Amino acid sequence: MKKVEAIIRKSKFDDVKKALHDVEVNFFSYWDVTGVGNEKQGHVYRGISYSTTDIQRRYLSIVVSDEFLERTVNAILDSANTGNVGDGKVFVSDVIEAYRIRTKESGHAGIN
Repeated sequence: MKKVEAIIRKSKFDDVKKALHDVEVNFFSYWDVTGVGNEKQGHVYRGISYSTTDIQRRYLSIVVSDEFLERTVNAILDSANTGNVGDGKVFVSDVIEAYRIRTKESGHAGIN
């Protein structure tokens, strides 16, 4: 099993959610987060400069079986991409075990 964590633009969340559902990833958690990125300059809107050092993003946490890893990551990469600085990051790590509390199932059965 793998844990996929993604930090994406809030404006791309609906696209990412649809793409995940399209590849049969139907359960994940998400949070609104604020981070500091590589962009060093502010934006000017109607003559007023706004700081972009604190960036509003959405953080997704998804646990998938090994056979779903590639399609999950590709769904996020394709749907979250704008081609601009600040599109986000995807991290993948190993999950040793997962349990479903209600039935006490573990492993693959515990996440599906």
